[in-house]
Amino acid sequence: MRPFTVLIGIVLGSAASITFGLGAVLVVFWVLMGEHPDLSRELPRLAGSLAAFAVLTAASAGSFLGQAHLRPWRGWAHLATGISLGMVVLLYWPRRN
Repeated sequence: MRPFTVLIGIVLGSAASITFGLGAVLVVFWVLMGEHPDLSRELPRLAGSLAAFAVLTAASAGSFLGQAHLRPWRGWAHLATGISLGMVVLLYWPRRN
């Protein structure tokens, strides 16, 4: 396996595990929202984070498959992974208020 494929696999595995974890937290918050109404304030940001990591997971999965099978479209998949990774970084980059 090529080193670039391994790096994309690491991004894919990390993004997939974060997506799964955010999805599980979203389900738990949704179930507990009746008993703890203050959790409803967290749902929009949590859903946005879940969407961002789901896009990163999908892009990196396509990138991984394209690189592993040396498909001609893999450059576009790498670009999509880079853009979605950049979007996630910007989403969580600390801001001054």
